[in-house]
Amino acid sequence: MNTVVMEQRKRIHPHKFTLWVGIASIIMMFAGLTSAYIVKRNQVNWTSFELPPMFWYSTLVILLSSATLFLAQNAFKQRDMSKYRNLVVVTLFLGIIFITLQVLGFKQLWEKGITLQKNVSFSFLYVIVSLHGLHVIGGVIALIVLFLKAFSTKIRNYNIVPIEVISTYWHFVDVLWIYLLVFLVMIR
Repeated sequence: MNTVVMEQRKRIHPHKFTLWVGIASIIMMFAGLTSAYIVKRNQVNWTSFELPPMFWYSTLVILLSSATLFLAQNAFKQRDMSKYRNLVVVTLFLGIIFITLQVLGFKQLWEKGITLQKNVSFSFLYVIVSLHGLHVIGGVIALIVLFLKAFSTKIRNYNIVPIEVISTYWHFVDVLWIYLLVFLVMIR
C-alpha cells in the first residue's frame, strides 16, 4: 500500500501537466519569433530603435508582482489567509500596472513615429510585445479568479494546486518578459 501512495505522490497533477505543455508551446512560439527577428534584422531596410523608459518601469513592476505572488503562495501554505489575500490583491494590482505601463510604452513608440506601417522591424516589435501582453492579460484574468476565490465566502478548500499553477504561469511570463526585453535591447 505504501508503494501505491508513493507512486501517486510522484505523479504530476493534470493541471500542472497542461500548464507545462502550454509553457513549452509558448516558448517555441517566442523562439520562432525571436529567430525570425534575427534573420530579418539583416535586411537592408531594417531600422534600429530605442525602447521607451516605460518598458523598463514595467519590468520592475512585473518583478515585484512575482515577488508578491511568491509571498502569497507561502502565506497560503502557512494558512495565513489575511496575508495571502492582501498579497493576492497587491499582485493583481501590479499586474494591471504592468499592462498599463506597456500600453503607455506603445503610446510613446507611436508618438516617436515607430508605427506598424513604417518598417518590418517595428512590426516585429509590436507583434512580439503584444503577444507577451496577451499572455500577461491571461495571467491577470487568472489572478482575478485567484482574488475571487481568496475572498469567497463559500466553504474553504485549502488546495494549493490552483495557486501553484497560477504562480508558475505568472513567474513564467515574468521571465519571458525579461528575456524579450534583453533580446530587444541587445539585438537591435
